[in-house]
Amino acid sequence: MTPGAPDIARLVEIITAEVMATLGHGGGSGTVQCACHGVLHDCCPTRVRGLLDAGATRLGLHAGGGRPGEVAGLIDHTLLKPDATRAEVEALCREAAEFSFATVCVNPVWVATASRLLRATPVGVCAVVGFPLGATTADVKAYETRRVVFDGAREVDMVINVGALKSGDLRTVERDIAAVAETCREGGALSKVIIEAALLTDEEKITACTLAKAAGADYVKTSTGFAKTGATIADVQLMRRVVGPEMGVKAAGGVRDLEQVKAMAAAGASRIGASAGVKIVRESRGEAVGAPASGY
Repeated sequence: MTPGAPDIARLVEIITAEVMATLGHGGGSGTVQCACHGVLHDCCPTRVRGLLDAGATRLGLHAGGGRPGEVAGLIDHTLLKPDATRAEVEALCREAAEFSFATVCVNPVWVATASRLLRATPVGVCAVVGFPLGATTADVKAYETRRVVFDGAREVDMVINVGALKSGDLRTVERDIAAVAETCREGGALSKVIIEAALLTDEEKITACTLAKAAGADYVKTSTGFAKTGATIADVQLMRRVVGPEMGVKAAGGVRDLEQVKAMAAAGASRIGASAGVKIVRESRGEAVGAPASGY
């Protein structure tokens, strides 16, 4: 489905109301209460603190360009391939410290290593949970979250239960997200919800983002990088429209050069997941770069 902007706005309004009614939250997301304080979700002090901790400077890249630090501060420097070696993870962390990326994004087994290597730097560690399929139970995702936070993760990118969403089981999806978001709040970490947009219709994307907002997550994220396609401008625009300005939007999967970063930021992305972060920052400095990176 590819309706125009007025149609999309109306579609977002209709689906949001339907989702919130199904969850018993009334007619709109503004009535959602957070689990940690029992106040309006958008006013939750922990959530507001998390957004501030995410750093307003990470939201400042304009389509016309920006200082190298602004570009690097948007990027989660990512290594999620299953055959990643310790040497590759160590190199990722060295690059992240040198170029001042927002975080390194790694699989759970590497969180303790990355946290140790980056302890003396401002670079955070981001871990993936329920990755890449999202097809584990909510209690398992909550445990996995608790463990990576214990090991030093300050951000967690979880994959939703895609099958439950496509089956129309909205309560299961909300509980799945909330299990991770609540565990993150308890540990002082940010939560990002990977909706795997390539597998969803526009209506399902709207529903997924609405559920992420209702469940108290801090970000929505386009992709794992393991599906048939990754981030698209249209998906980022739609996700930003649904969640509004108070949540983050992360574009990931196939973002490999500076022009793509600019386009995603202009569309509403406040964070970029990329394995080509070094190349992108060097492009922003006007330095010569090699062939485009491949992969996530």
